[in-house]
Amino acid sequence: NRKVLEGMGSYQKRAMPQLAWLNALAAHYRRRIPVRLVKGAYWDAEIKSAQVQGLPGYPVYTRKTHTDIAYLACARQLLAFDDRLYAQFASHNAHSVAAVMELGGDKAFEFQRLHGMGEALYQALMDSSDRLACRVYAPVGNHESLLPYLIRRLLENGSNTSFVNRISASEVAVETLVEDPVDRVRREGISPHPEIPLPARLYGKRSNSAGLALDSPVTVAAIEKAMARVRDTQWQAGPIINGQERGGVEEPRSNPARRHASIGRVKLADAAMVNEAMAHAAEAAPAWRQAGAQTRAQVLERAAAQMEQQGLELSALCVLEGGRSFPNALAEVREAVDFCRYYAEWARRLQGRPQSLLGPVGEHNSLHREGRGVFACISPWNFPIALFVGPLAAALAAGNAVVAKPAHQTPLIGGQLVRLFHQAGVPESILHYLPGPSASLAGPLLSHPRLSGVAFTGSTETAKQIQRNLAARPGPILPLIAETGGQNALIVDSTALPEQVVVDVIHSAFDSAGQRCSALRVLYLQEEIADHIIERLADALQEYRMGDPASLGTDIGPVIDAEAQAGLLQHIETMHTQGRLLARLTPPAELPDGHFVAPHIFEIDHMAQLTKEIFGPILHVIRYRTGQLDQVIDAINQSGYALTLGIHSRNERFSQAIFERVQVGNVYINRNIIGAVVGVQPFGGTGLSGTGPKAGGPHTLLPFMHERSLCNNIMAIGGNASLLSEDHKGASW
Repeated sequence: NRKVLEGMGSYQKRAMPQLAWLNALAAHYRRRIPVRLVKGAYWDAEIKSAQVQGLPGYPVYTRKTHTDIAYLACARQLLAFDDRLYAQFASHNAHSVAAVMELGGDKAFEFQRLHGMGEALYQALMDSSDRLACRVYAPVGNHESLLPYLIRRLLENGSNTSFVNRISASEVAVETLVEDPVDRVRREGISPHPEIPLPARLYGKRSNSAGLALDSPVTVAAIEKAMARVRDTQWQAGPIINGQERGGVEEPRSNPARRHASIGRVKLADAAMVNEAMAHAAEAAPAWRQAGAQTRAQVLERAAAQMEQQGLELSALCVLEGGRSFPNALAEVREAVDFCRYYAEWARRLQGRPQSLLGPVGEHNSLHREGRGVFACISPWNFPIALFVGPLAAALAAGNAVVAKPAHQTPLIGGQLVRLFHQAGVPESILHYLPGPSASLAGPLLSHPRLSGVAFTGSTETAKQIQRNLAARPGPILPLIAETGGQNALIVDSTALPEQVVVDVIHSAFDSAGQRCSALRVLYLQEEIADHIIERLADALQEYRMGDPASLGTDIGPVIDAEAQAGLLQHIETMHTQGRLLARLTPPAELPDGHFVAPHIFEIDHMAQLTKEIFGPILHVIRYRTGQLDQVIDAINQSGYALTLGIHSRNERFSQAIFERVQVGNVYINRNIIGAVVGVQPFGGTGLSGTGPKAGGPHTLLPFMHERSLCNNIMAIGGNASLLSEDHKGASW
């Protein structure tokens, strides 16, 4: 067993204990394991990954000097284990090489260098000693697969901290070049890099939501305990009016992954409860509005903190009721936390004080923003945490009272969240909860005379019906803030990196069983690469695992209910006649009795074959030829949906040309097209995909507010004293 263990990077803080583990492993099996010690590539990717995950810290050192010291410490440890681990040192840094030679003494070890790099350094070493060995290694592959590797090496070696770069710089003194990193740290201190904030401080004053390291055994054990606690509880939810839980007709709730497994019961609201909740909300709204942006912001920040504290339980309930995988459910909790903090921040900006406006001498002009009154927040089942909390938090931050109606499929998690907001300080008279079917609640809710606006997330058809209901009612014209579906496409050209395309396509199309409004529905592949990409997609799909999302090993869980399952299965039958099956994931034999739909990939001729959004794990592939890009963009624009679009290309002009012409709300280049982050990628579209403004953006709160302009003519009370004085600093113009 002479296979080299790759990836033993000294920039990883876990490197030392990992070496100890490898030594124990080699001793257990009575083998000697060759270990290549590197300083580590893709350091920046590790930084980004930790920030995206919201981890407490970084798994790597944030200063190059600290990595250099860690390399020496790991080298000494590796050489100490020389009876079980064969040391191989990969470095092009002369100081590191000299230190290893000093530490190694007469022990058996070797150096390694990348083909085409470090030739002069190692030639000098070989000429000076006949006992030193240096192995040359090189990447193997075709031009397409090796080009990104080459670019990466050029970036690393061209950086201003690289020894390879600095040795050729005549202005760098030899003493500086070979300085002992330990001496440098003693002189400069050991603090982390000040320009790389911890993940929690990524957004400045606003705290980033906290995530979990899902590869940690400690975290996995905590998740399993939370899942067991939640699974062993029969959850209850019902109407909450003025903080009081009310009775009503009861319905059972079951797990979509295990149809016969009860998770609890819900009591349904009726029309009388709608009227009662609206009356209480309208009466309490002025006091909440007058409480001020600072007070409301602090309440939302307390709610965010409580969501983080209860994150495991909330995520577990989302898994059982919504059929989400645990990573997806945790991401929902984090998004909800981010919504609360982000909207709190913007409420302070927009409503903390009136906005002064320029005007003529002798007038004070200002713009005031305040809540409209009572908002109905109607949320979907596919994001029962994030998209329940998001509009609700926006309405509360802006100074409105809220009557929240959850999706009929996911009322238990909504009830828990409303209780959490009350515990955080939202007055019970301001936030009311009405679970129940839209057929019985929509009419009285949308026609109520005290209603001031509607925030809705769901299907385009339902949004249009709400719009018609609001237009037909007497009285004021009310705002409808709607986020609806998408016929989302991804365009891939021949320059794209196939490995990245495949990963991003599979993730975009089949994560959450395709039940995301941003999920990939149509994949456009340039003819020259289509067969190659399709073959890889088919192979990659077979690596995914369908099953109960309560297991961390599950990639694809169920769809939400029997109705959704039947509609998707019908579309699959249609595609067998109107398209060509390219790939299908075969479900495992032990799949539980749930609402499962196997992921499918079909090839079709044109986008017009899809007359509506297919909300599930079905991907449609369309080939296009060079010169047909304009027709592709026209087809996307003519679909009427305008939510998300992906582009995979290493040609910046190609990507820019698409971005300038395509009419969609969110465009993603060389990444997946799902998982928009609050304040980073404000989310939402136009046309059939919603009204705007984008959720999680700087303009989200504006339609939840009235704007009032105040003009005070101070000349009427005698004149502008500041203008009449010699000091004009106080003049207003």
